[in-house]
Amino acid sequence: MISRRDFLQTSMAAAALYGGSGFGNWGRLAAQQALTQDKLLEFDTFGNVSLVHITDIHAQLKPIYFREPSVNIGVGGNKGAVPHVTGADFRKLYGIDDGSPSAYALTSDDFNALAKGYGRVGGLDRVATVINSIRADRPDALLLDGGDTWHGSYTCHHTQGQDMVNVMNALKPDAMTFHWEFTLGSDRVNEIVEGLPFAALGQNIFDAEWDEPAELFPPYKFFERGGVKIAVIGQAFPYMPIANPGWMFPEYSFGIRDERMQEMVDQVRAEGAELVVCLSHNGFDVDKQMAGKVKGIDVILSGHTHDALPEPVLVEETIIVASGSNGKFVSRVDLDVRDGRMMGFRHKLIPIFSDVITPDAEVTKVIDAQRAPYADKLAEVIGQTADDQVLYRRGNFNGTWDDLICDALISEREADIALSPGVRWGPSIPAGHDITREDIWNVTSMSYGEAYRTEMTGEFLHVVLEDVADNLFNPDPYYQQGGDMVRVGGLGYRIDVTKPQGERITEMTLLKTGEAIDASKTYQIAGWASVNEGTEGPPIWDVVEAHIAKQEGPISLDPNNSVTVVGA
Repeated sequence: MISRRDFLQTSMAAAALYGGSGFGNWGRLAAQQALTQDKLLEFDTFGNVSLVHITDIHAQLKPIYFREPSVNIGVGGNKGAVPHVTGADFRKLYGIDDGSPSAYALTSDDFNALAKGYGRVGGLDRVATVINSIRADRPDALLLDGGDTWHGSYTCHHTQGQDMVNVMNALKPDAMTFHWEFTLGSDRVNEIVEGLPFAALGQNIFDAEWDEPAELFPPYKFFERGGVKIAVIGQAFPYMPIANPGWMFPEYSFGIRDERMQEMVDQVRAEGAELVVCLSHNGFDVDKQMAGKVKGIDVILSGHTHDALPEPVLVEETIIVASGSNGKFVSRVDLDVRDGRMMGFRHKLIPIFSDVITPDAEVTKVIDAQRAPYADKLAEVIGQTADDQVLYRRGNFNGTWDDLICDALISEREADIALSPGVRWGPSIPAGHDITREDIWNVTSMSYGEAYRTEMTGEFLHVVLEDVADNLFNPDPYYQQGGDMVRVGGLGYRIDVTKPQGERITEMTLLKTGEAIDASKTYQIAGWASVNEGTEGPPIWDVVEAHIAKQEGPISLDPNNSVTVVGA
């Protein structure tokens, strides 16, 4: 007798074979001229339930450029497994042709050349068009937002998230969960959540004082769709007080809480749930591990690590869907649910090619209204990229945006060494483009963006690097926080990702002298995004803007080869 897991594996194989999973016809088109909205949205409706997933928008209302990472290192049991496959290996794995739309959307090679042909991606008015098309086909589709929504732009910062709240309300989601939203401060988060017209879910959001579930964030919500009783369980980012300033939301605690997740799954099943969906901001590897521990989840909609995968990943009897970031993709998942069980599915990762998809006029009006008071500030040109210089952030180690930020910190703050956090949000800028104030804010905007200047001994600097490296390369996903390695300026080092904490980082070198970092010597360090309360310094966006404005000619960065990676 075939097991349900084997049945689902057969379903995945058949779906991929017949175009019901993955990226459909758009993945096989060779030229931009062949792209059409109809082909992007084409879908063979299946089953009786549709889920629509967006996540990690990071306040990007308008179309952007976004380069996927060229390096995404997996460790332990996830070494070499998706999403830790990039470039040519990724294209080979999914049968993607070089130069195709899917090569541009899903990998980093030839980014600059392909960007000229395929243009910008995203834009929430284009996302709205995709959602409306799905709803026209399946009117009771569930729209679920994986969080990191009210953070990451000039207008979001200046409106304390209200711009995103207004636009997302126009999209009419059914539920969301959370991460960076809490860095608005708990008072502001509470104010917004109390007024939301949809569910704000988090089974792992607790009252810190009483160690009880936080009343404002219910663990789950039931929906009746397609004759199916669906339970959506929210899973907020587990590591909030570690990765972000806990003093901004002191009344809340988080954690993975997979034992409680199992209790919630059992509870909703006892209450008649025929389909259990986890709306997660764990990060992909954490979701994989949780899926192996918690029984009874049918679908995990994964967020936080910004992975875009053209096919779900099956763990035990759970499918995990990854939908990218920055409004670049929308995932549609159609499910056949019968007799209280998920019997099969079809899935499509829909790319938001902004030049191909017609924007929804009503949502465009809402977006433009949010931006209108700031239009002149947003559009001001501060500098340009050179004809051979792409600015991007994604990748486990050096990204050129953070190289530029580190240069600005060293120059403007008169430091020996600069540290820039390994956050994954922030659009890219192709070569030969203007750099506007909006572009700078898109990679620096946060509620604790002070650019500090401090002294550190070589010994303490080593401890800092080791601690961040363990957050990324601990072989147990439950100890990974899902960011990338802290970026460094003025410093070189060697890292062996296979070593335990305390032994990964060696050969630290001060680049301006070529001397080895002395454990007992003190160095001037500049950085930003400290989680410590009371951090002082100018805002990082002002520091970067001042640095760019002083440059003679376009921005052109020397290749950064200061980090040697071993064991990847």
